Amino acid sequence: MTTINPDPEDLTARARIRDAAMRHFGEHGFDRSTIRGIAETAGVSSGLVRHHFGSKQALREACDEYLVRVLRRINERARSDATAGDVNYVALGRTTLGPYQPYLARALAEGGAGQLFDGLVEMGAQWLAEADKSRPDPPDVDARTRAAVVTAMALSVTVLHQHLSRAMGVDLSSPEGDQLLARTLIDLHSHPLLSLEDAAALRAGLDRIRTPPAG
Repeated sequence: MTTINPDPEDLTARARIRDAAMRHFGEHGFDRSTIRGIAETAGVSSGLVRHHFGSKQALREACDEYLVRVLRRINERARSDATAGDVNYVALGRTTLGPYQPYLARALAEGGAGQLFDGLVEMGAQWLAEADKSRPDPPDVDARTRAAVVTAMALSVTVLHQHLSRAMGVDLSSPEGDQLLARTLIDLHSHPLLSLEDAAALRAGLDRIRTPPAG
């Protein structure tokens, strides 16, 4: 299994506080989590939590910043890896982010993790801009908007993890789940549901709806 080098910060008390916060936010939600409870889990004083982060909101922002850094490292590896077929990036992402899945799911459901969402949109827009260079038809929606929708769809796998596992008949947190999800995504992306002609006809229909006939 290919791994991502750990962040140097992960060896510090600050990292223990951050991980404890993600555990509490994931289990109890942001509003019900307390600085005192997070400090007890991290094995530090409440004063040290406030010294490092200042407030519970700033602590949540630090959690999101950390996950953005982790995802950027995975993204950079994927963009620079000439032998991407030798790496299952679904498995790599799960292994790296697996401990933080409850936090991600809870934060997204509560309307949080905005910094994380925006970071994923930015990375997705870069991929789409590259892919657009070889498209046979020019897109009529900008890369950032498309990346935002793709990001929402991708993150729904985290939020709907239990439902997906049940529907697919395999635990998505297992190696078998990694394989099945990766193969499913490859199949979906390599066999679009619409032909170029179908897409053009649907866009033309949307144009007619947007611009009703005069008179």
